[in-house]
Amino acid sequence: MASVLQQIPADDSVLVSVTHANIKSFLADVRFYLQMTVEAVKEKLWKKCGTSVASMRLELYDDSGAKIADLSDDMKPFGFYSPQDGYRLHVIDTDPSSILAGGWMDDTSNVEKYTISEEAYDKRDGTFKKFKEQLPHKHTTTSEAKICDNYMEDLCAHIKVGDRCQVEPGERRGIVKFVGRAETLASGFWVGVQFDEPVGKHDGMVKGKRYFDCPPLHGAMVRPDKVKVGDYPERDPFEEDEI
Repeated sequence: MASVLQQIPADDSVLVSVTHANIKSFLADVRFYLQMTVEAVKEKLWKKCGTSVASMRLELYDDSGAKIADLSDDMKPFGFYSPQDGYRLHVIDTDPSSILAGGWMDDTSNVEKYTISEEAYDKRDGTFKKFKEQLPHKHTTTSEAKICDNYMEDLCAHIKVGDRCQVEPGERRGIVKFVGRAETLASGFWVGVQFDEPVGKHDGMVKGKRYFDCPPLHGAMVRPDKVKVGDYPERDPFEEDEI
């Protein structure tokens, strides 16, 4: 093993696409160092798709769709299988009791919807209803519609689709996929984000309206004041172990 690792430069890496047998809508581009063991590759993928390392089986396909290998030895370096940019890693979850089994994550109808009573909503501060109540009563209909419809529009001037970003709270990182008004949400401007990891709420569809496409639990619609755009590369908690 040591001799094989020594033959692979520490900074050599490949960018491959990743698919999942149980999540048909899952598709991600992930960069791996060739010195990483197959086990380390699985650890990184676990953070992205939710399948445990113990239950994960990997298959490697070339850019024509032909199967290259089964990554059956966790201790071998990823580079042993000669992956190249554009190749595809296919994740298979071998746990029959996994929550990912049967395409459950692709069926959003199974997700329990959050509801709140009107009485409980009225007790909350900072709600949209409280915001409307604080607007001037003079010319309420015209003025209110104008203010609400353009709420936070100015904060979107520097945010565009394709920007890397960081979202509060939690300093979650991802890419901007949507900027604008969202007819199924409250008035004003919203930013749709695809997070790097499954820390979101949906796949880009909100209340029956699709605003963008992303893997399940990677998407979120947030207000522009929660979004910072800039040089926010994808975090890699295993990077130190890969070199």
